[in-house]
Amino acid sequence: MKFNVLPTVQPGYLHIIASDFDARPMSYLSSQGRIGYEPELARLVCQQLGLEPIWHNLPMADFYYTIQTGKYDVVWFNQATTLERQRWVDFTRPYGLFDEAVLVRSPSEVKSPAELAGLRVGGLADSTNIALAATWEDVITVPYPGSDKVLPEMLAALRAGEIDALIDDELVLLVAAEEDFNLKLAFSVPTQVPFAIGVAKQRRQLLNALNETLEMAIASGILAQLWDKWIPWKPFPF
Repeated sequence: MKFNVLPTVQPGYLHIIASDFDARPMSYLSSQGRIGYEPELARLVCQQLGLEPIWHNLPMADFYYTIQTGKYDVVWFNQATTLERQRWVDFTRPYGLFDEAVLVRSPSEVKSPAELAGLRVGGLADSTNIALAATWEDVITVPYPGSDKVLPEMLAALRAGEIDALIDDELVLLVAAEEDFNLKLAFSVPTQVPFAIGVAKQRRQLLNALNETLEMAIASGILAQLWDKWIPWKPFPF
């Protein structure tokens, strides 16, 4: 499908607000550059739209304020669609549905939300994760501002005993548990939270083009192939 020249901040480029912290398998930096499910999908989408993706490393806490400056086109980094975020951007159709989980130190016997009563549960401030933890009875939520190192900071706090558990997206915590035998996944919650691209307001043409390209990727089977490459242990949701 051919698209007209899209009204991006810089003609021929898509300026993407993201973060450089390791969020495998969704996005991370390697010797080959930025890779993972999201970056590979971004390159595919941009190729179809005749754009070159340019990623900008910003603190997650600043994502939605920064896109209001008009210097960036989209927020594309592990973003669940929430009503609060929809005040700042228009979201595309989802490119994934993801569960949430709780990580603990290995000696912990926690296996359910009820067993977190009276314990400190850390999570990203203003996220669907911390909001979920706040619904569990007697849990003490500990929000962490979205710096560009927020996940390593939260993991360090868990290891140091500053918090008793950490809630985040299941995919990210599975990797953390695999890489550190001192940590383990306590339990998962099948929330199937939609993740999508946040497009700057008043960019209807760009939003429509991104949606059409994502729909094409689903219809052609390409998105399923990317999912199977990066997230093979989870069923493709579309």
